[in-house]
Amino acid sequence: MSEVNSAGDGPGAGPDQGKSEPADRGGSAAPPPAEGGDADGRGTGARLGGWTRFVTARPRLSLLVALLLTALAVVAGSGVADRLGSGGWEDPTAESTYATKALEREFPASQPNLLLLLRAGGSSVDDPAVAAEAKRVTARLAAEPGVTGVGSYWQSGSPALKSRDGHEALIAARITGDETAAADTLDRLAPSYRGRSGPVEVEIGGPVAVRHEMQTTIREDLTRAELIALPVTLLLLVMVFGSAIAALLPLGVGIFAILGTNAVLRGLTEVTDVSVFAMNLTTALGLGLAIDYALFIVRRFREELATGAAPRAAVGTTLRTAGRTVLFSSLTVAVSLAAMLLFPQYFLRSFAYAGIAVVLLAAGAALILLPAALVLLGHRVNSLDLRRLFRRGAPRAAEGGAAWGRTASLVMRRAPLFVVATTAGLIVLGLPFLGVTFGTADDRQLPSTAESHVVQQHIRDGFPGSPGGGLEVLAEGPATATQYAEYGKRIAALSGVQRVDGPLVKGDAAYFTVLPKGEAVDEGAQRLVGELRATPAPFTTAVTGTAAVLVDSKDAIGDRLPWAAGFIAIVTLLLVFLLTGSVLIPVQAVLLNALSLTAMFGAVVWVFQDGHLSGLLDFTSSGSIETTLPVLMFCVAFGLSMDYGVFLLSRIKEEYDHTGDHQEAVRFGLQRTGGLITAAAVILAVVMVAIGTSRVANTKMLGLGIALAVLMDAMVVRSLLVPAVMRLTGRATWWAPGPLRRFHDRFGLSEGEAPAALTAPATEPAGEPEPDRDPVEAR
Repeated sequence: MSEVNSAGDGPGAGPDQGKSEPADRGGSAAPPPAEGGDADGRGTGARLGGWTRFVTARPRLSLLVALLLTALAVVAGSGVADRLGSGGWEDPTAESTYATKALEREFPASQPNLLLLLRAGGSSVDDPAVAAEAKRVTARLAAEPGVTGVGSYWQSGSPALKSRDGHEALIAARITGDETAAADTLDRLAPSYRGRSGPVEVEIGGPVAVRHEMQTTIREDLTRAELIALPVTLLLLVMVFGSAIAALLPLGVGIFAILGTNAVLRGLTEVTDVSVFAMNLTTALGLGLAIDYALFIVRRFREELATGAAPRAAVGTTLRTAGRTVLFSSLTVAVSLAAMLLFPQYFLRSFAYAGIAVVLLAAGAALILLPAALVLLGHRVNSLDLRRLFRRGAPRAAEGGAAWGRTASLVMRRAPLFVVATTAGLIVLGLPFLGVTFGTADDRQLPSTAESHVVQQHIRDGFPGSPGGGLEVLAEGPATATQYAEYGKRIAALSGVQRVDGPLVKGDAAYFTVLPKGEAVDEGAQRLVGELRATPAPFTTAVTGTAAVLVDSKDAIGDRLPWAAGFIAIVTLLLVFLLTGSVLIPVQAVLLNALSLTAMFGAVVWVFQDGHLSGLLDFTSSGSIETTLPVLMFCVAFGLSMDYGVFLLSRIKEEYDHTGDHQEAVRFGLQRTGGLITAAAVILAVVMVAIGTSRVANTKMLGLGIALAVLMDAMVVRSLLVPAVMRLTGRATWWAPGPLRRFHDRFGLSEGEAPAALTAPATEPAGEPEPDRDPVEAR
């Protein structure tokens, strides 16, 4: 990865360069303005010239303001994890959500969220001593504030609440209040109920316990992931930059973005629900994108210094070139994440909140605070070159860059072979996704040793009829006992029904509990939801339960998925057109980005659904993928892929504008950015793998899946497929109809130079002497 620095340390790098570089490649001279462009001082060049002068005018003041904002963010974002929810997979407008809320209000006992598993050891739960103790525990729980709808096997005698072997039975109850209040109540109750109680052993489970344990586990895992990722990332940055000073800059940008996003999320919890899982994305994207953007900007800054530019002028050129690319890159990532706002589930919307905030903050810090730091550091950015401790003699300039140039040349010579081979390979890797089964997140997301997971697994394995996995049918409106009885007979006659309990009547409302045959959320249970909803009744009905929530969630995602995909595609096409001025390149970018994600989706099904490597990765496969996860992973991975795509395309476009040589532009672009993109992808993958060490299966899947996606994108798609496809399309790659080309000439941006009249002064202001330049970096 040290090649990133050497590849950018001056023009004319490898022996295979093929021709000398134009003098203006280094950025010290400006090319003629594009036709219809900025020669008159208007348009994008003028705007960015003004921005450059603004952000470099008061560098110390900028950093002081940033320090104060960071301190405020620490205060504003404190305690955010305690206010985040662990649900959000259901559609709030769905029939199942309405029925759930109505049942919670009218029949709290119908929706228990707390289960106490009582084990009698070698005795029967019907033993008098066991029964007496169980009744005492039941009565004590019923008297607790914040608890309602308490019932037990010893009260009802329901066989569904007694294990098949007769040694275990359940007490069910509902803790009232929202997620935060319920978690507080559970914290208060759990220590006094858990453990030995006379002749029984009590363990705590149920949805509220699962959510609480998941929230606690994610918080602990996130802290551990940060402790893993930060030092490893710093070590990799030192290897990439050489300079310890330069390596610290991306971490500073990342920390600013993460702390700022935590403050944003804390504010959002005052007005809406936010998922605790969003914290993982904040850390991963905050570090990953900050490193990407800082790598790009610092690398270009050091490249400008190596041409002899003064630090302030080098910052100006960097912002007008790499800064434009960072701006476009951040917009493409934000667009991909913003698509999740179209979905009703707050789980997905939370990732949009966190993602958009962290992307904009990372880009803002990279475009404002980082340039200010570079102005102050000047050539000191190259200080403390720790790589000198591990090498002998002078470094070999641009050897890595030449290797990337040779790779591009080889790929373009065999372009049809590389296109066919890489495309076929990616498609094959994605084939397991054709067998995906969608399900709901449950206790199996937790480690197998987690108490709530143990309780729920005992219920699944040892109790008849899967308690808590049934369907509830809410009946509203005036009805007679005869009408209720006739309706009960109709639903009992459905082929997927094992048993019907009820109705339980309260005023003009009643509910039936329907136990499906088979598993609680299998295909049969999902079909039964539709059959129940289609069964005629003399009153209004609404169906809820785990399978009903899954059906409604799948419908909500299916209805909005085309809109989300269309939004991402259209805005991405527009942004890439503004960057390149080409009609074909945006289409290529969207299609190749989507293709780069096939390996991730195939691996998700093969590993997490089918259970391969579950022992090695230490998780329990539920046999399905939570419905919202593929949407989340697509939006995040697609945005990150576009991030790398913009880095490569911007440099290709810059070279093509200078030379008009399509093949040389592709070769030069990969030579200058191949090492950079690979280094950025490896570092981001390290961060995502650290997230993937989580003990929660969904977080593990998110981290490891996206790590695989970014590595495949950087090492296969950007390095092999993109240059091969661009070689086949030839000069037609840059075609656009006249009206669109004129539009781009006026409004487009690219990583090219602004006219000389708009550049920052090349001389340093008085009072800020330029330190001695590092002879290695000035080569």
